[in-house]
Amino acid sequence: MHGFRDYLSSTAAIAAAMIACGVSAAQADDDGGHSQRHGYKHVLLISVDGMHAVDLKRWVASHPGGNFAKLTQKGVVYPNAFTTAPSDSYPGMLAQVTGATPKGGGLFYDDSYDRTEYPAKAFYTSQGLNDPGCVNAAGTELTNFEALDKSYNYSTGLVADYTGGGTLGQVYTQLDPDHMQRKLVNGQCVPVYPHDYVRTNTIFEVIHEAGMRTAWSDKHPAYEDLAGPSGKGLDELFAPEINSQDTFDKGAQTGDDYTTSYTGVRTYDSLKVQAVLNWIDGYDGSRMQIKPVPAVFGMNFQAVSVGQKLAKAGNADTDKSLVGGYTDAQATPGNALTLQFQFVDDALGKFVNELKTHNLYDSTLIIVSAKHGQSPINVKDRVAISDALYSKAPGFGANGFEICDDEALVWLSPEMQQATNPATGNPYYADAKAYILAHATDLHIQKLLDRDELTRLYEDPFHNSRVPDFIAITDHGVICTGGSKLAEHGGFSDDDRNVLLLVASPRMDHGRVVEEKTFTTQIAPTILRALDLDPRSLQAVREEGVQVLNEK
Repeated sequence: MHGFRDYLSSTAAIAAAMIACGVSAAQADDDGGHSQRHGYKHVLLISVDGMHAVDLKRWVASHPGGNFAKLTQKGVVYPNAFTTAPSDSYPGMLAQVTGATPKGGGLFYDDSYDRTEYPAKAFYTSQGLNDPGCVNAAGTELTNFEALDKSYNYSTGLVADYTGGGTLGQVYTQLDPDHMQRKLVNGQCVPVYPHDYVRTNTIFEVIHEAGMRTAWSDKHPAYEDLAGPSGKGLDELFAPEINSQDTFDKGAQTGDDYTTSYTGVRTYDSLKVQAVLNWIDGYDGSRMQIKPVPAVFGMNFQAVSVGQKLAKAGNADTDKSLVGGYTDAQATPGNALTLQFQFVDDALGKFVNELKTHNLYDSTLIIVSAKHGQSPINVKDRVAISDALYSKAPGFGANGFEICDDEALVWLSPEMQQATNPATGNPYYADAKAYILAHATDLHIQKLLDRDELTRLYEDPFHNSRVPDFIAITDHGVICTGGSKLAEHGGFSDDDRNVLLLVASPRMDHGRVVEEKTFTTQIAPTILRALDLDPRSLQAVREEGVQVLNEK
């Protein structure tokens, strides 16, 4: 928990000091000695989901001739880089392209909640019910993941095909408005697209508005949110669905998605690797049309995350001898995870070689980080629990929501949040807090963030429709998803948040290590500065005091 408090206090203090002196965050950056970093034509951004700072250190030490190692020799490594808290994929990725924490970005999780919106049309029709539209009590789960895909099956929770029911590279053919949550606009019940949830602008919007091409590849079409509040930031989103039926692995059975196989997820990631190579070659992601090489482009890798979480592969013949996760507390990767790291290392080499082939290497800045880490690293610390008790709290009602991976976020039913519990005469909120604290031992709660704490960290849950009523920070090693999963993410621990961050370019004469504490939010203004665009054009730079990365 202290890491997140340090995060907020440090950014706030920096911003306050600069404002007091009449200096903006961008102006505070000393251009002296940094001019070699300006004038890049392209930025390649890579997110290796799950990869910790310690993973990079160990991999480079044990693979000195590898591509990660080569990048560090011409780059800057930030061993004390931290992602957002909560450390889920959605706020974690938004941080890299907006500079915003959940406080500014407005999103806490991909599977989240909004007190002012209404369920999707398909929520009712999939159950054979009549769709009431936006007339019942407001408040609904936000399903910004595979559930938005056209071919999502509400019965199985699986998407039929990695195209999501549309065409790769054409995200609006993949997303189904009938699967989206809805809101009232001028009396009309309208679907809410993922980008509508984002409350601060993105680098993709800034770069697109400057007349340059933007492209990104990610694990769900729901990452359309990266287009920003305008919905116009991304020229192309190449988004094969990871939670779809595995059609590549000959050992896969019906119901197996790509996260159930070490081999399957590498094959899945290869779709996105090829899209990046196609962009470098001057095509769209599907290699169907000639397009300018994007000014900013990249992808996320899922291979490492699956290698960390998946204890044993499913039905893939080639995976049966492999075991996921780490072998000790020092983050020594097991045989499955080693293969996943090697796959990413090889892919980085392909990107670099392709850039060199097209004489783009010298004009491209490469940034490698991660949306989130994974906890626990040491499997001996793992404790699997049920999170069912949260939904029994007073005030949860029929319209409440909670999500727990390795921390819990709880939203009470909006109509009960500030009401009085007739059974006790107390506010439902107070009774819910007392109930959760009474079960703190069963739920392994280290600290419960209530309204007062959440208001200080984010905004008041009584006035902000997204902020949870409670966030339960659990003991290190706890995961709520149960089963055989070895680790999860979303929480506040160092295993969740201390991720790799590497900035590399052949213009750098030698590798450097910057030990000071940094944050993945700093990636966004750093990208704009590299492209000679104003970092202050990002709202988060102005409002949250985010600085470009220190390179010395």
